[in-house]
Amino acid sequence: MHASFFGSELKKWVRDPMMRFMLVYPVFFGVVGRYVLPWIAETTDFSLDHYADVALVILVLMTPHVFGALAGFSILDDRDDNILTSVSVTPLGIHRFLSFRLLMVLIFSFGACVFVMWFSGIGGIAPGSIAAISFLASLGAPMSGLLINALSGNKIEGFAVMKGTGIILVFPIVGLFFTDSTELLFSFAPGFWPAKAISYLIRGAEILHLSYNQYYFIGLLYVVLLNLLMYQLFTRRAGV
Repeated sequence: MHASFFGSELKKWVRDPMMRFMLVYPVFFGVVGRYVLPWIAETTDFSLDHYADVALVILVLMTPHVFGALAGFSILDDRDDNILTSVSVTPLGIHRFLSFRLLMVLIFSFGACVFVMWFSGIGGIAPGSIAAISFLASLGAPMSGLLINALSGNKIEGFAVMKGTGIILVFPIVGLFFTDSTELLFSFAPGFWPAKAISYLIRGAEILHLSYNQYYFIGLLYVVLLNLLMYQLFTRRAGV
């Protein structure tokens, strides 16, 4: 049953032109990090080493945002086709149906974040840390998908919400330029925590306000709670 669901979901993504376009974004981000940014650094006064954490954070945080949009539009399609109503009366149940879909998006986002961090090679981060940070960052994908559905009722509204909520990605990037307690003003943004964990690994322990473990595990708890909150908001909005 799960294999069939996975196959049908992937076919739906591939058939939609916009979703096909968005699926190549992680490859694009990886290429930008590996080839475009070093080329810019060689031909201009831009120092990639000096802004390595900023460059990598931008590439990494964009990845779950893209997959969150995929999840959001996929669920919006199901709502338009009344699939959620149909599933709710089957043995599978609406909550298992949604959980599997969100888990699928989380796995795709995790793999994409790993690829972007590994392929770009920015910062020379160790494989274990790449996996850990990719997991933390990828938790933003199901949250984004749920937020899109909590605030919109169709794909047109969903696209507007996706564009509007994209501004949240700016706050973690701005937060990288603060290394004292002022940085916590930006901690409401989910991406703040993986961004600071990346910055810690690249810039060193003596510069930042908190430790790597504090950035990571506070962020992990925070983003998990946000996912649960978004799930509650969405199920109330959708009446499931």
